[in-house]
Amino acid sequence: MKAIGYKQALAITEPASLQDIELPIPQATGRDVLVNVKAVSVNPVDTKIRANVSAENDEWKVIGWDAAGVVESVGPEVTLFKPGDRVWYAGDISRSGSNAEYQLVDERIVGSMPESLSFAEAAAMPLTAITAWEMLFERLQVKPGKHATKDTLLVVGAAGGVGSVMVQLARRLTGMKVIGTASRPETQAWLKELGVHAVINHSKPLSQELKRIGVEEVTHLVSLNNTEEHFGEIVESLAPQGKFGLIDDPSQLDVMGLKRKSISLHWEFMYTRSLYQTEDMIGQHYLLNEVAKLIDAGVIKTTLGNHYGKLNAENLRCAHEHIESQKAKGKLVLEW
Repeated sequence: MKAIGYKQALAITEPASLQDIELPIPQATGRDVLVNVKAVSVNPVDTKIRANVSAENDEWKVIGWDAAGVVESVGPEVTLFKPGDRVWYAGDISRSGSNAEYQLVDERIVGSMPESLSFAEAAAMPLTAITAWEMLFERLQVKPGKHATKDTLLVVGAAGGVGSVMVQLARRLTGMKVIGTASRPETQAWLKELGVHAVINHSKPLSQELKRIGVEEVTHLVSLNNTEEHFGEIVESLAPQGKFGLIDDPSQLDVMGLKRKSISLHWEFMYTRSLYQTEDMIGQHYLLNEVAKLIDAGVIKTTLGNHYGKLNAENLRCAHEHIESQKAKGKLVLEW
């Protein structure tokens, strides 16, 4: 099968950072489904792994953690899917990734693809949908429902992949006031299109930007990138007993600043369930099915931002460069 891989962790400007290769087609066993991958999208985690984690034992490392495709075959313990089913998933960071024509995935982290989407549109969603859903409804324990509430959610870096889903979920499924941050006219317009109540500029102090739109403080704040840079303003902007969530990897974070306000901290890592084979691992299967229903019902929409064409090493390197520029709007997708 065709695949894109590498052996040495390198800068994306190096031709060997991602290469077109040939690998054997894997065989499904246990609870695995073998998926004929049709489309993939690129996430910041792809660029971080590629730049920092080399392959072991001189083998090829294949990354990629978002895909949509068709089930080719199933292991003997599979009960949720059959060959021919259209599926979407974000995979398992400890296993070979989606930048290949065929991929093995545990059925418990796979969902049925939305009927209304193309493979490219669907591939843009799984990782970000899982991350946004788990952060909002499991980590921060936001209660779904359009009931009256004084809660306000601020999403820092809201125009990227996770933010594009999170603001839709919060806006459509809760009664919270939803504010997103973006620094460029095109990303600010994107957030307004997704339905946020207001947009502020994260290149300026967050607390001052909130006051500019008449908001003194927020009850919930999620930081999706550059948390270390914004941390002082994050603490300043949160109400006493507020909830703070993050997904990125700051080199250091002095959480003592949270104590005076009794702010709780919540870290979301969507691979925890698959890495540790948690008892609720199948929760991601149900979650993806629920998001598919919301998409088919027109409640939320795909966050596909740019289509990079055919899935090959050259185009994938271009997509990685775009992600590393931190100027992506929505998700970057490629197809076989």
